[in-house]
Amino acid sequence: MSDPTPRLMALGNQLIDLHQRLRLALSDLSDIRGNLALHCLAFCSALQRHHDGEEQSLFPYLEAHYPDLRPLVAELRRDHEQLADLIRRVAANPTETELATLRAVMESHFTYEERRLVPLLNTLSPDPAPTRGAPN
Repeated sequence: MSDPTPRLMALGNQLIDLHQRLRLALSDLSDIRGNLALHCLAFCSALQRHHDGEEQSLFPYLEAHYPDLRPLVAELRRDHEQLADLIRRVAANPTETELATLRAVMESHFTYEERRLVPLLNTLSPDPAPTRGAPN
């Protein structure tokens, strides 16, 4: 098996890259003329898949290996629930107002997540002992 250290070290940078692509995709929605509903559906699906991935793998990993991060993970999960509700609203009625609301909440969430998680992700060791504290 290959050394997982480079993969773990890259997680923070990958998170930023993915957030940037989602920001750009949402920004592009404002420029679309024509079938906005179809394009919103594609964007909303991509954002939901991103959050599902965090919920299914990253968050459980952080909770298991860094229990002091559980309050942060709980807060990020609440953000995901709020964003899922906004995604449903946008998918049902993709107006500029709904898109602006989604954009503002998404940007706030991404900025917070990047500020809190990227430094941690970029310092993770490949095999931390369960229940150890978060890296400083």
